[in-house]
Amino acid sequence: MDADEMDVDLDGAGGMDSLPSASPASASGSLPAVLSELAALHRRASSSSSATSPPLSLPSITFLSSGPAAVAPIFPRLAEAGVPASSLLPPLEASLSAHPLPAAVAYLRLLLAPGSPLLILFSPLPFLSLLLAIRKAAAAAASATGAGSAASNPSSGSGAAAAANPRKRKNQRQKPPAAPRAAPSLLPKALSLLADAAGRLPLGAHPDARRSLVDTAAELAAFDVLAAVLGSDYHAGAVQDVIRALAPVVLSATKSAARVAAVQFLVRKLVPLGGEEGEEAVRKAVGYLPRYLAVKAPDKAEARALAVEAIVEVVRALDALGREGFAGYVVAMARGKAKGRLLAVDLVLALLPVLLPSEGDDCDTEEGSWGLKFLRLLVERCSDSVGGVRARALTNAAQVLDVLSERGVEVDRLQEVMRIGDMGLGELLRRRCTDDKAAVRKAVLVLITKAIGLIGRPIEESLLSAMGAACSDPLVSIRKAALAAISEVFRKFPDEKVMKEWLQAVPPLVIDSETSIQEECENLFLELVLNRICQAANSKLDDDSITLEEVFPEGTLDLLKSICDGEVAPCIKKICASLGKKKKLKPLLASSLQNIITLSESLWLRNCKPIENWTAPIGSWWLLSEVSSFAPKSVDWKFLSHHWKLLDNVGQDDRGKACSQVEPNSALWAVNRVSLLQTISNVSMELPVKPAAELAQSLLTRIEDFDMNLSEVDAHVKALKTLCKRKAKSANEGDALILKWAQQLICSAFDILDQYIKEASESARGHSFVTPMTGKRKGTKQTSASKSTLRAVVAVFTVGSLILACPTADVKDITPLLHTIVTSGSSEPRPKNLVGGTISFKELAPSLYIQTWDTLAKICLVDDKVAKRYIPIFVQELERSDMATLRNNIMIAMADFYVRYTALVDCYMSKITKSLRDPCEVVRRQTFILLSKLLQRDYVKWRGALFLRFLPSLVDESEKIRHLADYLFGNILKAKAPLLAYNSFIEAIYVLNDCTGHGVYSDSQSQGSSDKRPALFAIRGTDERSRSKRMHIYVSLLKQMAPEHLLATSAKLCAEILAAVCDGLLSVDDAGGRAVLQDALQILACKEMRIHPNILSENSEMDEEGGEGGGMASALLAAKGRAVTQVAKKNLIQIAVPIFIELKRLLESKNSPLIGCLMECLRALLKDYKNEMDEILVADKQLQRELLYDMQKYEAGKGKGKVATQAEAEAGPSGTGRSPAGESARATVRSVLKEVNLKAPTPPLHSMSVPKVKSILGSAGPGSRRPDVLESVRRLQPFESDDES
Repeated sequence: MDADEMDVDLDGAGGMDSLPSASPASASGSLPAVLSELAALHRRASSSSSATSPPLSLPSITFLSSGPAAVAPIFPRLAEAGVPASSLLPPLEASLSAHPLPAAVAYLRLLLAPGSPLLILFSPLPFLSLLLAIRKAAAAAASATGAGSAASNPSSGSGAAAAANPRKRKNQRQKPPAAPRAAPSLLPKALSLLADAAGRLPLGAHPDARRSLVDTAAELAAFDVLAAVLGSDYHAGAVQDVIRALAPVVLSATKSAARVAAVQFLVRKLVPLGGEEGEEAVRKAVGYLPRYLAVKAPDKAEARALAVEAIVEVVRALDALGREGFAGYVVAMARGKAKGRLLAVDLVLALLPVLLPSEGDDCDTEEGSWGLKFLRLLVERCSDSVGGVRARALTNAAQVLDVLSERGVEVDRLQEVMRIGDMGLGELLRRRCTDDKAAVRKAVLVLITKAIGLIGRPIEESLLSAMGAACSDPLVSIRKAALAAISEVFRKFPDEKVMKEWLQAVPPLVIDSETSIQEECENLFLELVLNRICQAANSKLDDDSITLEEVFPEGTLDLLKSICDGEVAPCIKKICASLGKKKKLKPLLASSLQNIITLSESLWLRNCKPIENWTAPIGSWWLLSEVSSFAPKSVDWKFLSHHWKLLDNVGQDDRGKACSQVEPNSALWAVNRVSLLQTISNVSMELPVKPAAELAQSLLTRIEDFDMNLSEVDAHVKALKTLCKRKAKSANEGDALILKWAQQLICSAFDILDQYIKEASESARGHSFVTPMTGKRKGTKQTSASKSTLRAVVAVFTVGSLILACPTADVKDITPLLHTIVTSGSSEPRPKNLVGGTISFKELAPSLYIQTWDTLAKICLVDDKVAKRYIPIFVQELERSDMATLRNNIMIAMADFYVRYTALVDCYMSKITKSLRDPCEVVRRQTFILLSKLLQRDYVKWRGALFLRFLPSLVDESEKIRHLADYLFGNILKAKAPLLAYNSFIEAIYVLNDCTGHGVYSDSQSQGSSDKRPALFAIRGTDERSRSKRMHIYVSLLKQMAPEHLLATSAKLCAEILAAVCDGLLSVDDAGGRAVLQDALQILACKEMRIHPNILSENSEMDEEGGEGGGMASALLAAKGRAVTQVAKKNLIQIAVPIFIELKRLLESKNSPLIGCLMECLRALLKDYKNEMDEILVADKQLQRELLYDMQKYEAGKGKGKVATQAEAEAGPSGTGRSPAGESARATVRSVLKEVNLKAPTPPLHSMSVPKVKSILGSAGPGSRRPDVLESVRRLQPFESDDES
């Protein structure tokens, strides 16, 4: 066995103390042998001129490292033998290379031996070799541990790789398997000896060796070594080394035992050295320790949180003066760079418990206390320029408010602290609610929930609107936070404004795509609305009660009035239905509503008012009709019977009066009758048989009179149908009974309508032969005609309700009459014997005309044969009708037809979508909503020109339509068809400009070629208003695209528009072509299109702070952004720039005014690549110089405008003279021109002198040509006043 093998075997042996007895080599090692070997080496060194010494033999090293007893007598014996102690150093240094770890242990034992000459034996270079040997041993131990765990897990990647590589496995078998096993035995002994020696070594004179020792100890987590270094006589210089070495461990991004131990070492060992009795340098170093950690803190969220935790532990160990000093540093850091600001807002929250006094002390509420200072600091950072800082500041401010509120800080003091200048807390929260960063919007909603007591009454409407808008945010987490925030406001301040906004924002969330939001919406509605109404169940009338508001709990009547609003009523219906199915609606709610209605009537009668003028509290009957189906036994039949007789009698009285004599509240009575009938239908199973039959007969009689309000007809028909079905002995008997009275009512309606048409025809034929009536006879005749018209309208409407309630009813007799009315006044030929063919009911009775179309649509829904004949007529009327009400109703019918007869109606989609540009706002909004619903349900597909026809809605004149369009494109479409905006973007440019010059994109316009208004969906024009509208649409589409789609869109713009112009496929001589090219250049130059080089590299973590993706998502996003940026640069160099160069030459040859737009686009594209201009524009040096000149002039113009504005403000309106900034700008331009002239191959600039320019222009004849330089000057003129948009 050779020496190397012995070294390897020794490293892999067991414990060091067992080496002499366990190894044959160690058995021969003894003190005499070591002394003789040292003497021989000394003699050899004295006689030889070689600078290197051979290492000690392995037995000698083993003996010296065996224990303290082995090295105790060595120095006296060396003196007796005449061998100097310095002769030990060269062999030991050489042994550190041959036998690293055993030699290191031996060296340390010699240094610790009694009588050891430290000044002789210690040398920086051998000591550094010793530290290196220990580091290598630690690394080998770590790798051995990893290899052992991999070997114990055969499924691991390393094991699989080894199995797949036989050669590698063979090489691994050739390695001595015992080598890694030495580290666990020798390494702890070496570290223990190093800790004993650290305090004795003369490291003060060797700072490099001391720093290496500290670095090694910090790397190996040998804190006893660091403690020894700090406890030595040279600790004043070692404190800074220890701080520097432990900072990476303390600030590591992972939780580990080493990190915890490092923090505890700083707190328990290092910080106490900075006490008053310590040295000035040490106190200063300890005082700056938390600042140093703050400067070195990492950026990532998880690592930063751990760093904040460590810094606070250190600060907690400082004295009061040190803590306040660091707090002041944090305040200053919060006004510094972005990284420091982000860390400072986290430190503020963590330091607050450390700086605040005990619970019993009130000094934390005084002016200037750290609690108020930190709160004000966080409020200031809520308006930071970095989204991550704003989000963290808002989140931490909410927690600070909790802490200060628990300590009894007054609300007025907190409101004063949270005011920034003239901006109060409410305005700050409103601005942050509309922030462009999702994390900020979520954080401010949490703050609103915490700080609702500080906002105070009255709540600002703008803040309420912002919270309401947040309830429809695209992100689920923000919708949840907004739901909690606005509900907390409603819970604390149930004002009328808050109630209205809450009802507008929260109930619509019941149809949210997120199930948890739906459930939370239902629970909040149950708590904040229904449970409050239930409190009125025990209310009673007092003797001194005058108004209903005094009888019921505060806000109950306002709630009832608000929930029946037309916009939120459908959502509340859905909420009540869902709660009823889950059996969450209490019977007490129905009892409470009955009590409200009964007490209202009693109070009215007690005040001696006529019952004909009484109306129940608004919303009470409506809500009872919704909840009664889930608590039918809680509704009293006597209560229903009494109020039905009361309401029905009043209804008959109203129907007996003329229109001008009807009471103002008759409409409310009609609404209440509808709700009462719905309630009766819901509880019909609980009704007695005889009263139910009497009620059914009464309903049938009322319907057959055909004199009700149209809103009551459906309710009467549905109630009668429900009573028949539920009280019949069998289903067949119920259906037969329904068919019987339905057919009876249809026959009665036929008679009324036929009689009306005959009378109208006779009146029209004899009108020219009758003397006009005057006076009383004329008024009586008009009243009679009006009543007959209203009766005919009700009859037609009733037929529509009946056909939906009983689809098997026969309407073949009445359909020709309906056809007569809808086709009256048209030019189509009709039989001479057809009644009513000579008059126009559209002019004679518009309401009858409209209701006839509606009834005919209902018939089409139940009869497909009729539908096939009449759907084309509906489409025709939709296009040509001048009545907005009719167009709106037909649009609703077409949506129903699309669901029932999809294939039949699909061919008319191009004509239906024209209603998106209807002159009436209501029709446009109705069309948009209906088509959007069809698209969501996949009845209509985003194909053809449909998507392009939706685009103008983004810039509609109506704010409501614009809001709906933004939601459709930003939320629904983005999730349902994420690539649609990208795929249709280029086509949208041609369509919006009404450009048919490009053959590929002419199909989009050809679909509407039969329309007399070919530009119906175009926004043509080069005026500012038209261009801004088109740009708004483009930007809205660009915001839906991912970075890679933006890059592809940029390439498509260059290839399909710019290159098409260069190739002659798109002519710029045409107005449409010029507009398309101008739009393309503006799109390429807009900020939404540009992919910045630092888009996600610097602030990705800060901007996504608080988001749900976490640090990993931010890292992936940043990597994706960098990759896309590199591809964008390559695309710019290889694709865009050559096309721009060719396009510039073409536009110059045509003398086109679009050269200015092209140069502005190039300037915007290349301003991020100023240093790479030579590489990008290598093909056109002249263009490169022109762009450099243009950019330089632009920067000079910006400075000129800024300084000129200041100068005008200082000089006033009478100030004269030339601005210094203007002179500077002109000088800069002249210098740029000079540089361009020196490098350019164009003619010299002296040809641009004023005399020559004037003489040439004045003598220019038909065949003369301007010099090239003048052409260049002419092209640059449009850039003299360009500004950044």
